[in-house]
Amino acid sequence: METLHADAHGSVPPGAGHSGTGSPERSPTRPHGTDSGEGEENGAFQNEEGPLSRTYAIACSSAFRDAVSALSRRRGASIADIVRAVLYVVDTRIVAACPDPGGPLPNDREEVVLLSGPSRNRVLKRKPRLQVRLPDGLEIETIRKSLALALAMDKGAVGLKLVDPSASATPGPSAPLTEMVQKLAQLEDENQRLRQTINSLSFPLLEGGVRNRAEALYVLGFPPFAHPESRLLKERYRLLARIHHPDGSSGDHGRMSQLNAAFAILQAG
Repeated sequence: METLHADAHGSVPPGAGHSGTGSPERSPTRPHGTDSGEGEENGAFQNEEGPLSRTYAIACSSAFRDAVSALSRRRGASIADIVRAVLYVVDTRIVAACPDPGGPLPNDREEVVLLSGPSRNRVLKRKPRLQVRLPDGLEIETIRKSLALALAMDKGAVGLKLVDPSASATPGPSAPLTEMVQKLAQLEDENQRLRQTINSLSFPLLEGGVRNRAEALYVLGFPPFAHPESRLLKERYRLLARIHHPDGSSGDHGRMSQLNAAFAILQAG
């Protein structure tokens, strides 16, 4: 496990001490990864404690969004609090040196339902995103890198080591840290290529959903008119579920939903 050096005098984002509710904000009508209301997007407002804050829309892959949302649920902390925690304990130079997971691939989209207006209940497709309320003035890349660093720490790929800053005469990142950042960048590149490969090889989503046995066979990768045994059917489903489950690095909500529908149709005979 690589180790990050943190000190008590690292720079802290303005207003980062304000933790809000301290837990994820939830709404059944909001898309995944939403930390606050969409109506406040790009809006800045004054907190009780003074600093201006705003809601950021962080474009990212659906896999990254789902991994961050899952981390938030497991830790019982809002996504904004995770960002604040990282920026509190990790030197901003280290965060800046970390690889940026970047935005979604061209065909990676999420579905949202309009809640009001003439187009109420209309389903739209847009780039996956995370919405977090944080102090104004932060860069989108900084927030995304902070969350990627939190995921790496949660998986045990990166650790923290507290040091006394007065005991070191070299202020910059150490050689092991530089090596760790390079390794993280390489891993992210490999993961991105793997996601692209999986996406290219995976079945295209059926616009009308899985409606019959032929479409169910197609989704699970069986030839038309095949009659797979129950054991083979379950094995194929479990294999594809590991790939498409939203909690995985290459997960996809749409494909997982159609995979479940296809499995149910074939199991019913």
